[in-house]
Amino acid sequence: MDHALSRRPLAAALAAAPLIAIAGRAQAQAYPGKPIRFIVPYVAGGTTDLVARLVGEKVGARLGQPVVIESRPGAGGNIGMDAAAKAAPDGYTIGFGAISTNALNPHIYKSVPFDPRKDFTAISLLGTSTIVLEVGPKLPVKTVAEFIARAKAEPGLQYGTAGNGTSMHLAAVLFGQMTGTQLTHVAYRGSAPGINDLLGGHLGAMFDNLPASLPHIQAGKLTALAVASATRSPALPDVPTIAEAGLPGYAVEPWFGVYGPSGLPPAIVEVLNAAFVEALGAPEVKDKLLQAGFNPKASSAAELAALTASEYEKFGKIAREEIGRASCRERV
Repeated sequence: MDHALSRRPLAAALAAAPLIAIAGRAQAQAYPGKPIRFIVPYVAGGTTDLVARLVGEKVGARLGQPVVIESRPGAGGNIGMDAAAKAAPDGYTIGFGAISTNALNPHIYKSVPFDPRKDFTAISLLGTSTIVLEVGPKLPVKTVAEFIARAKAEPGLQYGTAGNGTSMHLAAVLFGQMTGTQLTHVAYRGSAPGINDLLGGHLGAMFDNLPASLPHIQAGKLTALAVASATRSPALPDVPTIAEAGLPGYAVEPWFGVYGPSGLPPAIVEVLNAAFVEALGAPEVKDKLLQAGFNPKASSAAELAALTASEYEKFGKIAREEIGRASCRERV
C-alpha cells in the first residue's frame, strides 16, 4: 500500500481547513448585503408581532440592512416556520419560533412539515411571555377560586386561546388537570379575535399572552385573575400568580427564539446572534417589552438549541396525552 497516497486526503483536508475558515469569515464580513426577512408565524397585532418589530428595528440598525417582518400565520405557527425551515441557508430568511412551534406542535398535529430538532439552526432566545387568565363581562368572577367554583358548577365552561396547541392551550390544560375542572377549549386564530369575543360578551374567559391583553386589562375592560408564570409580572404587580392563588407548583412560561434554516453557516449565526443580543439589551427595547408584559432575554445559539431539545422532550408526553384529546372548538 502506498502510504503517501493514503495520506493525501488527510493532507488535503488539513490544507483546506484554513481556506474554509477564511471563506467563512469573508462571508460574514460581506453579510448582510440586502434586507433580512423575519417570518413571524402568527397573525399581526399579537405578542410575537410586537416583539419582532421592536427587536427587528434594532437588529436592522446594527447590521445596516432593514429587517422586514413578514406575517405567515396558520396551523399553530407551522406554516410560517415551515417557510423559514425551507428557505436558503444564507441568513436572509429567519423565523420567530416558540415553545409551540419548536416543542409542542410536532406532538399534537397529525402532520408537521418540519422536524424542529433537525430542520433549524438556533440563533438566539428572545425571551419569555406571561400568560394571563382573564375574564370578560360575560363571566363576573374576580378571583381564581371563584373561577374554579364556576367551572365546577358549569362543566364544559368555555375558554379561548390564540390557537390549538399553543402555550396558552397547554396552560389551560394543566389548569384543568390541577383543579379537576372540565373546560371546553375555543381555539382562535390569534389573540385579537378571541379578545374581541371576550370584550363583546361572547366568550367568558381566556388564557392569553399578556402583551395582547394588557391594554384592555389596564383600561378595566377585562379582569386579570392571575398570571401563569412562576413570579408576578412587573406589568401587573398586584395580580397574583396561579400558584399563589391556590395551585402551588403551577407554572407555564412560554419562550420565543430566532431560528434560521438548517445548515446556516456558523459565521452568519455569530453575526445574527450578536445583533439580537445587542438589540435585546438596549434599555429602550427592554423597557418597552417589559411594559408590554414580555420578558426579554437573549442567549447564545447553543443555549437556545439545548433549550429546544429539552423542551421538546419535556412537553411531548403531556402534549400527546392531554392536549391532543382535549375538547376543542375552532373559531376564526
